[in-house]
Amino acid sequence: MKIRLAAPMTFDSIVDGPGLRTVLWTQGCLHHCKGCHNPQTHPLDGGIEVEQQEVIEQLQQAKLQRGLTISGGEPFLQAAALITIAEAARKLGLDVWAYTGFTWEQLHNSAAVDYYERLKLLRLIDVLVDGRYMQHKASVKLLFRGSANQRLIDVQQSLQAGEAVLLQGA
Repeated sequence: MKIRLAAPMTFDSIVDGPGLRTVLWTQGCLHHCKGCHNPQTHPLDGGIEVEQQEVIEQLQQAKLQRGLTISGGEPFLQAAALITIAEAARKLGLDVWAYTGFTWEQLHNSAAVDYYERLKLLRLIDVLVDGRYMQHKASVKLLFRGSANQRLIDVQQSLQAGEAVLLQGA
């Protein structure tokens, strides 16, 4: 299966989650947040298509990584393609973070066409940074997020609780 990426993976991020991280930049976003720092990722037909296996091989070759961060664009528009990649990251002992313009509650909307893929991907994520970027709520003082409305959600605790549980210390 192929996935559409906005750019080559980044192997040395320290701002997209804790520790040294690999970042996968997905292509395509329908949110179009005012002030988005990645507007080039918005067109659904932009970027490049690559095989999932190519992404997995690059993850396997990465050294000294703590985790994989899935960003974009909007990753949940490609949930089905990201499942295999997230599974591979977990097998490599990496934690998985994801950024989304959707809220936790929106991702759990059972009317969504890709509802089951979204849930399957969520089960593989440790921390979800949810919510659209809001320029009027932006602050450089926020930990791993761009605007105050966005939440750092402990996904595994949230799945057990049946509601969004914020990451401790965030």
